[in-house]
Amino acid sequence: MEKVNVVGVKKRKLSTRVLVKVGLLSAVAFLLMFIEMPIPGLFPDFLKIDISDMPALIAGLAMGPAAGICVEIVKNFLHTIVATTTGGVGEIANIIVGSAFVVATSVVYRRKKDFKSLVIGFVCGTLAIIAVGSIVNYFFLLPFYGQLMGMDAIISLGKAVNPNVHNLLTFVIWFIAPFNLIKGVMISILSIPLYKKLERLIKEN
Repeated sequence: MEKVNVVGVKKRKLSTRVLVKVGLLSAVAFLLMFIEMPIPGLFPDFLKIDISDMPALIAGLAMGPAAGICVEIVKNFLHTIVATTTGGVGEIANIIVGSAFVVATSVVYRRKKDFKSLVIGFVCGTLAIIAVGSIVNYFFLLPFYGQLMGMDAIISLGKAVNPNVHNLLTFVIWFIAPFNLIKGVMISILSIPLYKKLERLIKEN
């Protein structure tokens, strides 16, 4: 009976540590959502890159994909309450796309937990964010904005930057997919130098 109690206490302590880490990383991710960077000349102004997926990625690498998804959910829930401009639609899309990146990267990495696996994980995560981001925008997010602004207005914004854009599909091909490629590569490059600093945290979990 005593052994069972000791195990139960250890599990509760571990769960508390995980919750604290997820909470802290979620708060950081939420704040990072307000730091956005447009890429003039390549994309329409409303497409802006942020690095708020990095804390979720750290959670996924250190504590598993579920922890990373939790960070994505919490940061977007907070953003919906404080600063949403889409009634939560944009935040739901952000959860789906961000979680795809986090899950793909962390699942690959945690199988072996070495630098090579980390790099391969980032490649898989970037491919995931391109694919899922394109699907979510084509079927969900851009049609929603199209109802608010008019799809013709959105296509016109894209055509002003790239004359090859003339419908929703070409908008996704020329803007959404390359945008998520750049975002995935940027987050990966910024995260790689953190590998050694994260190694101790990862081994503790």
